[in-house]
Amino acid sequence: MTASPSPGRRTGSARRPGWLFLARRLGVYALTAWAAATLNFVIPRFMPGDPADVLIRQVQQQTGQLPPQSVIDSYRAFFGDPRKDLLGQYLDYLGNVLHGDFGLSVHFYPVPVADLIGQALPWTLLLAGTTALLGFTVGVLLGVAAGAKPGSRRDSIALPVSAFLGALPYFWIALLALYLFAYRLNWFPLQGSYDNSLEPGVNLEFAASVLHYGFLPVATMVFVGFAGWLIGMRNMMVTTVTEDYVLLARAKGLPSRQVLLRYAARNAMLPSVTGLAQALGGVVGGVIVTEVVFGYPGMGGLLVTSVTAHDFPVMQAVFLLLTITTLAANFVADSVYVLLDPRTREAR
Repeated sequence: MTASPSPGRRTGSARRPGWLFLARRLGVYALTAWAAATLNFVIPRFMPGDPADVLIRQVQQQTGQLPPQSVIDSYRAFFGDPRKDLLGQYLDYLGNVLHGDFGLSVHFYPVPVADLIGQALPWTLLLAGTTALLGFTVGVLLGVAAGAKPGSRRDSIALPVSAFLGALPYFWIALLALYLFAYRLNWFPLQGSYDNSLEPGVNLEFAASVLHYGFLPVATMVFVGFAGWLIGMRNMMVTTVTEDYVLLARAKGLPSRQVLLRYAARNAMLPSVTGLAQALGGVVGGVIVTEVVFGYPGMGGLLVTSVTAHDFPVMQAVFLLLTITTLAANFVADSVYVLLDPRTREAR
């Protein structure tokens, strides 16, 4: 007779649903990435003109005459002839994207788009990641403090202040901070990401320069962005502190700090973890505005330049990478959620 597994031991089948959950989510994200790539291919083709026409006009403005027909044909062959069947263009586009080939920039011709992305993307990831983590951390900690004792003085102050800050237009705060702290007080530089007189590298002087140049953009985004996390975490804490398992922990005589952090805050934070990844799309949008306002050399400035110059290859690459980055962050949040919440690993 086969021995039955003990009740306290998890079987392999009981552990699989957590990984199956992630596998299903990964399939959804892969489908979403394909849809984003398809829209990224279709939308620019509704815009007037094409990259080859833009490049031909640039050559005409520089030389005063049209380039030879052979050169025009080569431009169209390279950037994609709009007279070619749409399905053929689409298949070529997907094949190039899968190989990491985004073509050449029209505005910065003949610089590859991948080189431009490689220069701009790290700055955007640094700015967006720092802003998201700091805003999340500050908002969650203040939300825990406010929601631990509903109706207290700090709770009464935190709610209206966070609601007021969350309603402020970000670009207005950024312009005000730039005028006051950079232009008037000269505490921070007006634009850039580091001192151009320094050689980029892993050294203390360069890191200090990056922190100095990036402090004001990050601070303005965190100043406006933490309010949403504070309100959400405070509301969850108000509900969680009255749950039976929290009351039982208090009845056992556990220290108040342990009950607050290990029992109440840990469970109240689960929706915020998921919301962190979902909010990355808004953070990226705010980062683009930030980079334009502060002259930060990231994807936002590159996107504005490409839209102004009708640089379709760069536009497509920027939009696609921003979408893929947001999807990747959401998948990471789903993975963390599975680890934090044992209920997602239980068999159903």
